[in-house]
Amino acid sequence: MTSNQAVIRPQARGGIRSFLLTRQGREWPTTGDILTYASLVIGTFIMFGPVVWMALSAFKPQGELYKLPPALFPEQVTLTNFTEALQQFPFLTYLGNSILVTVVSTILTLIINSMAAFALSKYRFRGRNALFMIILSTLVVPLSVIMIPVFLVVANLGLTNNLLGLIIPPAATPTGVFLLRQYMLTIPDELIEAARIDGANEWRIYWQIILPLARPALAVLAIFSVMWRWNDLLWPLIVTTRSELFTLQIGLASFQGANATQWHYILAMTVLSLVPMTIVFVFLQKYLVKGIATTGLNGS
Repeated sequence: MTSNQAVIRPQARGGIRSFLLTRQGREWPTTGDILTYASLVIGTFIMFGPVVWMALSAFKPQGELYKLPPALFPEQVTLTNFTEALQQFPFLTYLGNSILVTVVSTILTLIINSMAAFALSKYRFRGRNALFMIILSTLVVPLSVIMIPVFLVVANLGLTNNLLGLIIPPAATPTGVFLLRQYMLTIPDELIEAARIDGANEWRIYWQIILPLARPALAVLAIFSVMWRWNDLLWPLIVTTRSELFTLQIGLASFQGANATQWHYILAMTVLSLVPMTIVFVFLQKYLVKGIATTGLNGS
């Protein structure tokens, strides 16, 4: 008996219907599977359709943007939208400010939140759970409630019109503490005890054991922090008034106000502003699913 006959004969015992449902050992998709895949494809087009339209429109001449009926792909690809916009718009200055604020703030966020999460997950002290609940309770406080007090503190410290005023206040986040604590709880305590027996101090345990094992959660927090800092508009708008300190989002908003009808320039600058975020996500996406699955964000 050949291998093909061995596969077909058990299927034939179940009748023609079972044979049609399976072919060469693989089940055909059911109606529910087809509907699921179709809804996912439709959702993908709904989510990414506007982004694709914006990216392609950035390479269209100004006249094609107002053409009816509109075309998805440009009839004539041009780079003049980018070159002319860069001449009118100090994109590199705003880009440098955004990169500096985002990178430094993300590094501080990872360090501060990981230290707090390490203490809350691996140290036993009175009031540990109560302290963690207090930190979590700050998530329900709207940003508009604390914005004025935080601004007064920043102003008294002389950090207005200073990039440090954009970096320091959002460095510690309750979301980051929650993400990292939940992941660090999955790290066996026996590893820490073994390291202490071998003579490792607490700093070495944190730096050489906890942080390497928590890389998936750190990657998730890094992605979130980069998105928060890169897309932040309201706080930089309050703290900075000098144009040379503007971040990219403020610069784009002011450029749109000054050139409300020149959409080809605005689209070109918006596409350029998406490039850094895309690069960060491409390099860290492999940690995203694992980190979310083990930090309690999956609803379990």
